Parts: sequence; structure tokens; C-alpha cells
Amino acid sequence: MVAVLSSALVGWTAAPAAEAVPAPECTARTGPYQWDLERHLRLPADGRQSTADCVAIRAFQQRTGVQPADGYAGLATYRTMLVVQARADPNAAGKCPVRTYQVTCVDLDRQLVWVQQGKQVIYPPVPARTGKDGEETRTGWHTVYWKHRDHFSDLYNNAPMPFAQFFNDGQAFHGVLDDLFRGGSHGCVNLRYADAERLWRIMHEDDAVYIWGAKPGTWRSLGPPPEAPAPEPAQG
Repeated sequence: MVAVLSSALVGWTAAPAAEAVPAPECTARTGPYQWDLERHLRLPADGRQSTADCVAIRAFQQRTGVQPADGYAGLATYRTMLVVQARADPNAAGKCPVRTYQVTCVDLDRQLVWVQQGKQVIYPPVPARTGKDGEETRTGWHTVYWKHRDHFSDLYNNAPMPFAQFFNDGQAFHGVLDDLFRGGSHGCVNLRYADAERLWRIMHEDDAVYIWGAKPGTWRSLGPPPEAPAPEPAQG
């Protein structure tokens, strides 16, 4: 039996082990949020993309579900970084009032939404898109006065507003299917579809909402808007 087995092995060579496919080269250029991502990922913070930076940013994107995961420090990656940073304690700065009842907090500065009751966060922070210049999301205290699961806008071409929860004169939390990180809303607090659905299950009519800050890039975030130019003198 040994002889037969030995003869069967004559000329046989083991198949080479499958080699791990190397990750494609990371070639993304320097992004507008390069310095922020470098600091967050504890990389040398010089605001200039290196191969090591690109690989680290791409790994962060892969961990957090940012697409495309290409190593570019763009807006979606930066906004996702803000969510990650806020998870441990979104109200560390104390800007959302702590109450014994449930409060939905909308941080326009960081474009984040979470829900807290007392100091307990019962809905972790998620990214949001709020009102653009001239159609800003209204700050201060509000109350949810109407919920409509499959709402369509009466004002904006019958646009879908799934899981709509209205809190101030037509402004509402609702889900969107487009790129959440592009542009601004007409005043509503836009959420990713899945986040809006989860928020729908947690919030109820008469719930308190508190909104503060200013959407980055709007006149409100940069200071008061410029004064209107003086009218041209009448021509005689």
C-alpha cells in the first residue's frame, strides 16, 4: 500500500497557495476636507494628500459605508466623520436643552439630528440636510403637529416626503432618496430614508424639537447678509 501511494505521488507537486489580491493603488487627490480627516485619523496634518493619507481615508470610508471608497476627503466623508465624532456624546457642548421629556435635537452647525430624554441619547446622531439661503430651517423650540408616512409636497412638484413629521408651518423631518450631502432643502430637515424611518418610530405628535445654529456655507453661518444696494437715482 505504501509503495502504491509513493508511486502515485511521483511527479506530483502541490498547487501554490492563492496569493492575496493587493488593494488597488490609492490615487485620490487632495480633498477639501483633507486637514479635518488627517486630524481625525491621527495622520500628519498638513492638508496635502499622501499615499498613506489616501489609504487611511479609504479604510475609514470602507468602515463607515461611504461610497465611493476612493480615499478622497470630500463632503460625504467629512459629514460621516462628524457623525462618528458625535456618537459618544452628541450634546457635549450642551447646546440642546436637557429635559425630563423627549427632545429631538437639530444641530444646524454640524448638520446632525439626534433624540435625547434627560441626558440619555435614545436615537444616536445621524446626518441631515437643512434649509438653504432664503429658506432656512427655523431655529428655536417647535412641536411635532402632524405625521404623514407617505406624504407628497403640495409646494414642490409633488415631491415625495416619506416619513414626514411636521414641526413648524410646513417644515418637517422626512426621508430623501437623493444625495443627502448635496445642496440644501427648502427648510425641511432631510434624512436618509432608513434614518427617517427609524426616527418616525421614535417620535410622536406633540414631541418637542429644538433647533439651533446655522447651516455651513449659508449667509447665516457667515454673519448677517449684506445690505441691499441703494436704488439707482431716477433719470430726468
